Amino acid sequence: MCEKHGVSEELNYEIRKISQIIIKQNYFQGALYIQEEGLAMGAPTSSIFSEIYLKHIENTVISDILVKYHIVEYFLYADDSLIVYNKGTTNVYDVFNVSNNIMPTMKFTIEEEKENRINFLDIAILKEKDNISFDIYRKPTATYSIIPKDSCHPHEHKLAATRYLDNRMEIYNLNATNKEKENNTIKQILCNHKYDISILNKSTTTENKVKQNTSKTKWAKFTYVGKETKFITKLFKNTPLRIAFTTRNTVEKLLSKQQKHNQSKFDKY
Repeated sequence: MCEKHGVSEELNYEIRKISQIIIKQNYFQGALYIQEEGLAMGAPTSSIFSEIYLKHIENTVISDILVKYHIVEYFLYADDSLIVYNKGTTNVYDVFNVSNNIMPTMKFTIEEEKENRINFLDIAILKEKDNISFDIYRKPTATYSIIPKDSCHPHEHKLAATRYLDNRMEIYNLNATNKEKENNTIKQILCNHKYDISILNKSTTTENKVKQNTSKTKWAKFTYVGKETKFITKLFKNTPLRIAFTTRNTVEKLLSKQQKHNQSKFDKY
């Protein structure tokens, strides 16, 4: 009886501690909310099932709506859609209302073009007199954060963030003015995180080398712990073997460590 009582107290303590952590890191307290419909938020399968369902709706219902209301172009990415239409033949609010009647629990919102501009994902589409131009769109809540230069991360991880920003600027069809503006924004982000802006050129050069050698190289995975790992992996610099880094600080390992720690407490009872 004493042993059971001891384990129960330990479990209750852990449950209370976890509950407090969850409550304090949420935006509401003092109430329980039960999800009655839809898929579990955060579950690995939810995004897959959502995509399957949206594709089904596209092929069985939305396709008919596009034809009926003379939609010129239709684009979908995840749960964001973009339609191009002629105001003379299409009332966009009719399309909006019909779409919201597809399923009672699935509701669309609408964002219209304003001042010849509309945002779709991370692209701003600007309608000019005889042309369409593009710009990079960042939400007002964007933090402009990347891995700081003085962070204990592999140099390759730090380059990845810069490479993404640079590649996006080059791949999107930006005009000269918007491209220069985005280039200045990237440089400012780098300066804010203590980087030398010359890293932009190094990032591009490194990526080109990787593309050229991809077909004849092999990869090895190292757990990154600091300068020691870097010293070891430099030995492979002039070999066909390329290095990828992983971290020990994963959710799986943290939970496993916590479980072992809790089990050692239970063993005392």
